[in-house]
Amino acid sequence: MIAENLIGFENIPQTIPHYCFESFTRHNKRDALAYKIDDAWNYINGNEVVERIKRIAMGLAAMGVKAGDRVAIISENRPEWSFVDLAILSLRAVNVPIYTTQAVEQIRFILENSGAKMLFISGKKLWKHAENAIQSVEQLEKLVFFDIDSKPDDSRAITLADVEAKGDAHRRIDADVVERSLAEIEPNDLATIIYTSGTTGEPKGVMLTHDNFVSNVVAVSKGLPIKSTDRSLAVLPLSHIFERTVFYVLCSNGVSIHYCAAFDQIASHLQEVKPTIMTAVPRLFEQVYHKIVKKGKAAGGLKTKLFDWSLGVGQEYWAAKDNHGRVSASLAAKHALASRLVFSKWREGVGGHLRFFVSGGAPLSKKLSYAFWAAGIPILQGYGMTEACVTCANRPDDNKVGSIGTAFEGIEMKIADKDSEVLVRGRNVMRGYYNNPEATAAAIDEDGFYHTGDVGYVDSDGHFFITDRIKDLFKLSNGKYVAPLQVESLLKQSPLVSQPLVVGSGRKQVGALIVPDWDALKEEMNANGVDTTGTREELCENPHFIKRIQRDAVELTRELSDYERVKRVYLLPREFSIDKGEMTPTLKIKRNVIDEKYSEAIDEICGS
Repeated sequence: MIAENLIGFENIPQTIPHYCFESFTRHNKRDALAYKIDDAWNYINGNEVVERIKRIAMGLAAMGVKAGDRVAIISENRPEWSFVDLAILSLRAVNVPIYTTQAVEQIRFILENSGAKMLFISGKKLWKHAENAIQSVEQLEKLVFFDIDSKPDDSRAITLADVEAKGDAHRRIDADVVERSLAEIEPNDLATIIYTSGTTGEPKGVMLTHDNFVSNVVAVSKGLPIKSTDRSLAVLPLSHIFERTVFYVLCSNGVSIHYCAAFDQIASHLQEVKPTIMTAVPRLFEQVYHKIVKKGKAAGGLKTKLFDWSLGVGQEYWAAKDNHGRVSASLAAKHALASRLVFSKWREGVGGHLRFFVSGGAPLSKKLSYAFWAAGIPILQGYGMTEACVTCANRPDDNKVGSIGTAFEGIEMKIADKDSEVLVRGRNVMRGYYNNPEATAAAIDEDGFYHTGDVGYVDSDGHFFITDRIKDLFKLSNGKYVAPLQVESLLKQSPLVSQPLVVGSGRKQVGALIVPDWDALKEEMNANGVDTTGTREELCENPHFIKRIQRDAVELTRELSDYERVKRVYLLPREFSIDKGEMTPTLKIKRNVIDEKYSEAIDEICGS
């Protein structure tokens, strides 16, 4: 059975442009794509989207882009990203996306390694960031800027408007060039090379075909209740496999997509767009939750008591549903009251119409999951990776908090007997790593299973659980293994913790490097009469500050085995950053870098 919105797609070529073009044209929604300039939302209907994409493709064809050519994009989320992406694919060329936060040396590496002949850049800010890398890549023939006023004094530089003008001119010479190319695309044609984050070394180029994406579009569309009447907000970078795949899924199902260019715009965009479905990462939910808790605690008096009571009821209510599938009549009545008096405001905070979030990228703690579910904001945890797109997720009617759900149709998942590694096989699995047969052979075994590098288990109902990354597991000096991701997800429950990193490899005990939420911590310290003057570096050594964070760390990890519990903490003044080489563009912490940088501090809190 095919998903309702995909009926008819089985009769068209199995490629991404065909799926998207058919859906844009069939639905021709007024707000197929939407973006905000200044204070106004601008809408592009389905037919206009297709026309714009084909005009760009025509222009690229006039400039010599042909099947197999690699074309790179570095831009924040905006309609032009998607126009260019689909134009590239329409010509059987290969899109090479680059994160806007990518380090300069990695940008240079990606451009050179992929052999990109053209680069699309959004505007001045990214040009300034990446100029040194771009200028040194000789094979780049053209630099195309989305913003007209951002074109630098470079002989290779033109604007997207110039490309479209070339397309209009070329149409008069060869009106069918794009249609011919579309007719020639094969499902096994390479669609993109996406470079992995590179937590331990140079990024690897993941090769994904049209069939990899299309099979995923069909599988996810069958698995999740997506409607053509839905509205979505594109928050995660389109350069990321999660948002890129979701974009294709939403396009194919006729969902209206609203672009969000920066995280600081999310709150206002949620209120204006009122999305019904949306993808996000745990970091967003953690930030939202802590802001809600802070506001609830600051209300004072009866309001704070009511807020605390509602949080407790919510945890109890959803824990009962999750663990037993039922709740008592009295608990249900309490939850209904909490929902009306407190949780209704949470729902309004995300627009008031959200049917479900899909969360991926990292584990989300049970406490936060229960809080949002109890508030009527379902969060479905899912799982995927660049090498295999989106592999599994919880469903609205089949959700187990803490799990990553069950595999989508046509995708096999299993747990390796040897080391409990999660293995994936299916049409969604990559062709391999670009120009790296050794890495490909190491990742995909002779039976076609991709080795994810994640450790986990599957329960009797087929729900998978991830416990950690194999390379992140570390052993204490007593021989016990610790899974840091699970411990960190507990620490993130504290409203005083912004970034935790669990450490202790080769040491006597587990500790944590913690970047506090400085505003929240200083506010609490002030309320308790503790002097908060001084620099952050000075406050990191203040015993009152250390003890307060340590108290939360000890309490939140109390239910773990003794050897897994955080015994001591070390405070850091500022968050880990991409610029300092401490994080990847997908915001994964480079643990080896941090371990080396803070080795003395780790010895201090964990014992050498």
